Amino acid sequence: MNHETNLAVIIGVGASNGIGGALARQFAAKGAPVLLAGRTESKLKTLADEIAAQGGKADMIVSDVTKAEDVKAIFAKATQIGPLGSVLYNAGNNAIIPFSDLTAEQFEQFWRVCCFGAFLTAKEAMPLLAQQGQGSFIVTGASGSMRGKAKFAHFASAKAALRNLIQSLAREYGPAGVHCAHVIIDGVVNGDMVRNRFGEYLDQLGDEGALDPNAIAETFWQIHQQPRSAWTQEIDLRPYKENW
Repeated sequence: MNHETNLAVIIGVGASNGIGGALARQFAAKGAPVLLAGRTESKLKTLADEIAAQGGKADMIVSDVTKAEDVKAIFAKATQIGPLGSVLYNAGNNAIIPFSDLTAEQFEQFWRVCCFGAFLTAKEAMPLLAQQGQGSFIVTGASGSMRGKAKFAHFASAKAALRNLIQSLAREYGPAGVHCAHVIIDGVVNGDMVRNRFGEYLDQLGDEGALDPNAIAETFWQIHQQPRSAWTQEIDLRPYKENW
């Protein structure tokens, strides 16, 4: 059984012009049916219709990744569609919050979305992928996965926890044939969320000064189809202009 074009479950899908939307289009274009999971029905439907218009197959489910029952529902629907090929965890949030203003509730909420949701996802996905003996579980990391900047204690600590979770899963489930990988997005993404909030900053970065969501999605696909003899566990992506 060739897992590459089996069902791709994409968790954390928002605007079409974002990482989640790009992942869905990339995997659908390669022949994989996709299951889109996100919080906003209208955004999911827009993307599902877009993929269908391009000849792909897309299902959708409204969900909150911080709720175990919602994550269980994602995979209950996934198993009705077909065998898993890939699970892509893209759920995340970010904000600039000085530590003096950071509340316990905010700190916990960032951890729940960035890390706890991935834990709940893995609890459902790993047994299915291991039973198949193939498939991939790939997550979206960030600069904060590697270093904590001022005013980002909430985000960096959550992303660093996600990184270590995926390392542990890779070591435990890799021998079972499950490819676990962490993709560090080390820079600003030129998607709708940033464009709507920080459009002037993106303009200042200039041509190709921010990461293109479609280019990010291509790297996810490349990881997904890697031969078992040469797997990537972690990779970092940044614009050529990025000061790192």
